[in-house]
Amino acid sequence: MDSPLLEVWHGASASPFLPTIGKGTQFPVAFLLLLIGFTLTGAFTLNRSIINLPLLGIPASLAFAYVPVVPRLFGVVYMFCAVGVYV
Repeated sequence: MDSPLLEVWHGASASPFLPTIGKGTQFPVAFLLLLIGFTLTGAFTLNRSIINLPLLGIPASLAFAYVPVVPRLFGVVYMFCAVGVYV
């Protein structure tokens, strides 16, 4: 009697996981996101107003640390994935 888990295991071997952004390009993408986040944060701190919040503040926070679904990481968390965490 075959286990359903064994069938899933064999079915998954036919389609390997391929990340959206490859390991070789994770660092440049993470660096660019952090650079955008720092730039937008700097521009937002120079002129804080309710108008600039959706234009600068929210995109800056999204570039830094928005994690919509675990495989799609942005900013700081994505940089952790690119270079590792050394404690």
